[in-house]
Amino acid sequence: MTGAPARPRVRVTRRLPEAVEARLAATYDVVFNVEDRALDADELRAALTDFDAVVPTITDRLDAAVIATEGRRARMLANYGAGVDHIDLAAARAAGIAVSNTPGALTEATAELAILLMLMAARRAGEGEREVRAGTWTGWRPTHLVGQSLAGRTLGLIGFGRIAQRTAARARGLGMEIRYFSRSAAAPEIEASLAATRVASAEALFETADVISLHIPGGADTHHFVGAALLARAKPTAILVNTARGSVIDEAALVAALADGRIAAVGLDVYEREPAISPGLIDSPRAVLLPHLGSATLEARTAMGMQVIDNLDAFFGGGQMPDRVA
Repeated sequence: MTGAPARPRVRVTRRLPEAVEARLAATYDVVFNVEDRALDADELRAALTDFDAVVPTITDRLDAAVIATEGRRARMLANYGAGVDHIDLAAARAAGIAVSNTPGALTEATAELAILLMLMAARRAGEGEREVRAGTWTGWRPTHLVGQSLAGRTLGLIGFGRIAQRTAARARGLGMEIRYFSRSAAAPEIEASLAATRVASAEALFETADVISLHIPGGADTHHFVGAALLARAKPTAILVNTARGSVIDEAALVAALADGRIAAVGLDVYEREPAISPGLIDSPRAVLLPHLGSATLEARTAMGMQVIDNLDAFFGGGQMPDRVA
């Protein structure tokens, strides 16, 4: 009598919600990252050598050199997250490694956070909280920390995918007008449902929007998409929000624009060299800074993990992976 077939070995690079880890452990020979720290290149190479699949996150840089690890065993990367700019997809395809991601699961949470950043920046909430905690608040007065209302303002969205559309829907509830720029137009029924108008260029959007929210993927094609030239087009009263990828903004140019008063405020959840943040952003009272919390709800993070497992199950079961990207 032969024994049961060996379970696929899976390496998970960061701690995941409890329900996700329990489901993984029930199906796979899994090793978790109990220290919950980012793995270095040598540790990622070891994971590719010792395991059938790896579950990476944005903190894991799987470039061509890592993917080319000699003696590689891994046949799948089940990415925990929608963005995959930390994985060299071309190298993965060439090596015959399947790659999946988790689109959709984090849409609502990230849209909520985009609205939170808009409100915090517009109403100067970060400045107010710091003042209260520092014990320097002297009481109510009519001219204290006066911000701006979002009602009646124009929200400009760069990119118009799932998250941008959900952000637009929530912004409509705040009384905002919606404009967007993307390479292709949304379906007419989507534009109609959101009362959204597509503009011809990013420059035109920056010139007319009161709040600009970024919703484009990272990678070489969008590196420093927002730089000095585009920031110079913005209204001096404009607010810039980024819940996409830090690399899409030239952080040095953004610091300069804030310091020179060429933009009113920023709300950032992602950074060009995170977890490092430019000192000019740290020092600016008009910058609202969050530690990459876009998908940080229990509901979203659990759903992302379950989506990872669905893709693992499909791959090792010989079926069609629902979220294959390479």
